[in-house]
Amino acid sequence: MDEKEKNETRIEELTGGEPFHADLGQTEENRETPSPGELEAQEKMEKIFKSVSQNRPEPETATQPGPAPEDEDEAEPESNQAEIELMTVRKPTSQQKRAMERKRQAAKKRKNKRLALKLFFAALIVAVVVAGGYFYADYMPGGQNGEVVVTIPEGAGTAQIAKILNKNGLVNSKGFYRLMSKVRGVDGKYNFGKFKLNKNAGYEDIFKALTQSGVNVDAVKITIPEGYEIYKIADTLAEKGLIDKDKFYYLVDYGDFDYDFVKDIPERDNRLEGYLFPSTYEFTAGDEYGIINEMLAQFDKVYEKYKGRAKEMNMTMDEAVTLASIIEREALGDEDRKLVSSVFHNRMDSSNYPYLQSCATVQYVLKERKPVLSVEDTKIDSPYNTYINKGLPIGPIASPGEKSIEAALYPEETDYLFFVLGSDNKHHFSKTYEEHMQNKNG
Repeated sequence: MDEKEKNETRIEELTGGEPFHADLGQTEENRETPSPGELEAQEKMEKIFKSVSQNRPEPETATQPGPAPEDEDEAEPESNQAEIELMTVRKPTSQQKRAMERKRQAAKKRKNKRLALKLFFAALIVAVVVAGGYFYADYMPGGQNGEVVVTIPEGAGTAQIAKILNKNGLVNSKGFYRLMSKVRGVDGKYNFGKFKLNKNAGYEDIFKALTQSGVNVDAVKITIPEGYEIYKIADTLAEKGLIDKDKFYYLVDYGDFDYDFVKDIPERDNRLEGYLFPSTYEFTAGDEYGIINEMLAQFDKVYEKYKGRAKEMNMTMDEAVTLASIIEREALGDEDRKLVSSVFHNRMDSSNYPYLQSCATVQYVLKERKPVLSVEDTKIDSPYNTYINKGLPIGPIASPGEKSIEAALYPEETDYLFFVLGSDNKHHFSKTYEEHMQNKNG
């Protein structure tokens, strides 16, 4: 059955089987009265139309009162604009959120940076004012009474001079003194010697004094012999009225001296033992720091030429000075320093005789130069006792002279392992213990 037949069948059902003719040309007057079947069909059609019209969606009405558009063409642009606005109001994407967060963080950082800069410059201004007042007070005369004698070693640079002045209470800031020395063009123009300075001196007075020849001060000429221990040096200086021994010993152990070699000295009692170089000096009373500093300066000057040789011998500075101090105390003179040195070098390399067995090291422990040691003396428990400790002691036992330092680093080439003082007041050297006993008893 095709579509047309289906429609006709549907109409027949609605009209009760009778044909339906819609005469559109008839008027109300000449229209014939519908038959009962036609009325029934019309009622059914009205019901169908009513049902369809109820299910049809109602047209949207305006929610806001207002004049209706004059025609459809004018209303359409407003409708399109509303649709565009609705389309553009959207939630930001994750990428947009990250960008917005980065902007917020950047703004926060800029704000914090500005605040930090303000605080920094405020602190800087305060620091400059405080430091300026401090350094100005240091630069100008101090208003103190009395005089002090300072000893400037030959060849001392500005840094060392600043430290000496600071130790003597003449300047507060070593760094500021170095700066002003450079600004005033004084670097390289300092003289060495002894200078009597007023405690009231300002920087300009100090510059003027130290660039002239050393002033004539009441100095005491004194000789420190080779082989003197620290305590004998202190006794000699105190006898001349030059030092306070307590202050001297304190500076020996804890004094701050501007020499590189001092930093290489191990921490121990009598730290500077062996480094107060024996020589003839002119010292002034009450200048403990200057006295020690001048003796250290002399050691630094002498040892400079032996640094390379010590490295060749695979010895540290402290080992070289320690061995030199033992040679200084054991040798009878220049003629056998290098022979004595050879015995100790051979023993340090020997597996059969690794003990130096130096009487001088035990005498250092006793603080007494006994002509003959007892058996009990050789058993004293001390790191300086070479009868019970192999190799070198823990440090020097005296102040060696240059010839002993040279002997320690340039020993004779021998096979000697023993030496003994004979009745002729000379040392006799031997290779074996049997020969040694013969020399000892001969």
